[in-house]
Amino acid sequence: MDLQSLLFLFFGGLGIFLYGIKSMGDGLQKVAGDGLRELLDRFTTRPIMGVLTGIVVTVLIQSSSATTVLTIGLVTAGFMTLRQAIGVIMGANIGTTVTAFIIGINVSEYSLPILAFGTFLIFFFKNHKVNNIGQVFFGFGALFFGLSLMGDAMKPLRSAQVFMDMMVNLSDHPLLGVGVGTLFTVIIQSSSASIALLQTLYDQGAIDLNAALPILFGDNIGTTITAVLASIGASIAARRAALTHVLFNIIGTILVLILFIPFTHLIEFFQATFDLNPKMTIAFAHGTFNVTNTIIQFPFIAVLAWIVIKLVPGEDTSIEYKAVHLGEQFIRQSPSIALGQGKKEVLRMAELADKGMEEVGQYFKTQGKKQRELLPQIEDALNNLDKTITEYLIQISYHSLTDQDLHTHHTLMNTVINLERIGDHIENLMELVDSQIKNKVVFSESALEDLDEMFELTVSTLRQAVLALETNDIEQAKAVLEKEKIIDSMERDLRKKHIKRLNENQCTGTAGIVYVDIVSNLERIGDHAVNIADGVISEV
Repeated sequence: MDLQSLLFLFFGGLGIFLYGIKSMGDGLQKVAGDGLRELLDRFTTRPIMGVLTGIVVTVLIQSSSATTVLTIGLVTAGFMTLRQAIGVIMGANIGTTVTAFIIGINVSEYSLPILAFGTFLIFFFKNHKVNNIGQVFFGFGALFFGLSLMGDAMKPLRSAQVFMDMMVNLSDHPLLGVGVGTLFTVIIQSSSASIALLQTLYDQGAIDLNAALPILFGDNIGTTITAVLASIGASIAARRAALTHVLFNIIGTILVLILFIPFTHLIEFFQATFDLNPKMTIAFAHGTFNVTNTIIQFPFIAVLAWIVIKLVPGEDTSIEYKAVHLGEQFIRQSPSIALGQGKKEVLRMAELADKGMEEVGQYFKTQGKKQRELLPQIEDALNNLDKTITEYLIQISYHSLTDQDLHTHHTLMNTVINLERIGDHIENLMELVDSQIKNKVVFSESALEDLDEMFELTVSTLRQAVLALETNDIEQAKAVLEKEKIIDSMERDLRKKHIKRLNENQCTGTAGIVYVDIVSNLERIGDHAVNIADGVISEV
């Protein structure tokens, strides 16, 4: 077989393998449902639970990189602390070894029937669950079929003198092997693929154990590049989590290189004792490395966190999604005290809504990437707090309340609903700016000045409504009602101005649609601010 055919066979096999891994992971994730993020959120309160959860999630989605990226997203959103994230990352490194063990079970000769069975489930059934299971089988079959093609392409390497000399060189210089493994995994963005390739080479006798193990360690370092890329431009906490992943694998590699000879003897002992085939030997080496690394470094999670905080200085600006003032102990203690805590959380929710208004206003002015990334997080946080606070207030309502407490309870429920609606309008405004950017809409100077004035008035009205709620001040609440009348009047005036500009051909139809929708959303935010103020007037 000529060189071109071998290259086509290798890269085609690699492509099928990578697609198989992705397909199997996607199918497993669909079978498991959409609760993976919730699983990470709920069961990572303690580091040991974080490790176990990281293992489970990685086994389900077949990618430590995907688990780490998901974890970074949760850290960015404020759902998870850095220490919790470190536990999950450690677990992800153990979970990813499952793929190597699967590959260690030689079923390549059955890959095409498995692939065909998966295709049958996907195309001949209308049930989504059966389709998802079919996707898992399809991915499983594709994984082994791609591996088989890569193996066929690499068989001639055993007799190539240049390759054999290189393998001898790697055996004599473990650091070089680590570099090769790191570089290859960085290029193909999958440690599972690079380790599968290593398993195939070792299975064919093209590489010995002394050369294979350093490459394996390098594969573990290379897989961290995905997390690093995911953290670029993200919050400080996210960058720290990504750096933790890098440090964890580098420290583990340094430790195992120091003890390289004993580690190699241990793997040889496993190979002889359990009569492991070559592919399973590499899988055992991978599993032993990651489990041992986690056991050694787990007690030092706090130290790891301290190191990355020093290496990535700055104030963590992550949005705190979870409620910080609520607790069932307050309800047991006194409904009145619980209502006070509820009010604190509602005011914190109002601060988030205010921040959302500020950020969307800045996004409209500057079209900045930072604001665009932050706004969906604020919307998610508002939705989460809406659900959490509402459930908390419902629990309070089951207890005996005074008339005043009943009024306060009603006001808080009313405020939460309106703040969540404001969050929806902020999201609408963000999408309108997206549309403006996409369609290259340009507003006239007078239109920009009018919108800027309406943004400022709306933000001011919302802040005054929240201040009225915080201080129970009727005068402030009444002032909100007066401001909202100005907003309504301004909306009518801006619509008239818009029609005038259209008639004079000063703006396009697309610009007019975006303009009117922005004005309409700002007016609706003013209405919700009035609803909050009305609640204060009613309570007092």
